[in-house]
Amino acid sequence: MLKNFTLEYWLEDDWYVGRLQEVPGVFSQGKTIEELKENICDAYRMLTEDIVVPAHPESRTMKIEVAV
Repeated sequence: MLKNFTLEYWLEDDWYVGRLQEVPGVFSQGKTIEELKENICDAYRMLTEDIVVPAHPESRTMKIEVAV
């Protein structure tokens, strides 16, 4: 499945540095724009992988609403 994102990028000390505007926390860098694009895709995949975190044995869950 493909998703579209906005890559915001800038040049910093001869490196292209960028972030995905729609996904807070996804930053990366590369020596070229193409390398930056590859690295930002890798960063997104790593952040969104299904990571199984065991629940605390006494934990409970509930649904809540959050005003945005």
